[in-house]
Amino acid sequence: MNDGRLVVQFRYFVVGALVLAGSWPSLAAAQEGRVPTPTVQHGGHRPDQKARDNALVRVVRESTERFKDVAVAEAEGYALQFGCVSGSDYGAMGLHYVNGALVDGEIDATKPETVIYEPTGDGRVRLIGADYLVFKDAWDAKHASPPELMGQLFHLFDAPNRFGLPAFYVLHVWAWKENPTGAFANWHANVSCNAFDGQKR
Repeated sequence: MNDGRLVVQFRYFVVGALVLAGSWPSLAAAQEGRVPTPTVQHGGHRPDQKARDNALVRVVRESTERFKDVAVAEAEGYALQFGCVSGSDYGAMGLHYVNGALVDGEIDATKPETVIYEPTGDGRVRLIGADYLVFKDAWDAKHASPPELMGQLFHLFDAPNRFGLPAFYVLHVWAWKENPTGAFANWHANVSCNAFDGQKR
């Protein structure tokens, strides 16, 4: 093989390697079972879908406004579980205050099983949202399809999971802190656990 052909083949090899390198993050994510975070599409919802989304956020706000004072949530049976939940790639979920009496296999938009707070760095917490939770076995025993609330389908967390719970369905509603990836995403890109020192306040 002459030197000219070798140089041409090497150039093709370099170009091919650069193309593959450009797609490497998405290939790596696919091999690890992760889906790259989608680009946020503003205004991509139909008007009727946006109205339902906004209606659920409004219900959560009205139902949880009193919990801006975490002492009120605690007085009503909510208690911190799982510490501060953060993710390796997707931001965090924050501090989950769960009301065990409400984890009864039923869904009521006005009574979220969990209220979610973010540590603020001054020894306090700020209400950022709520979530609805039902155990998969209890739900599936009475229903033919996964739960949904006001048009929003719940996410399935299979078992085993990081929370040590049986498989469960959950729907997060980031009613008090806007999430750039959507009001009903599991992870909040702009929530951090960095200020949490392990103390329940």
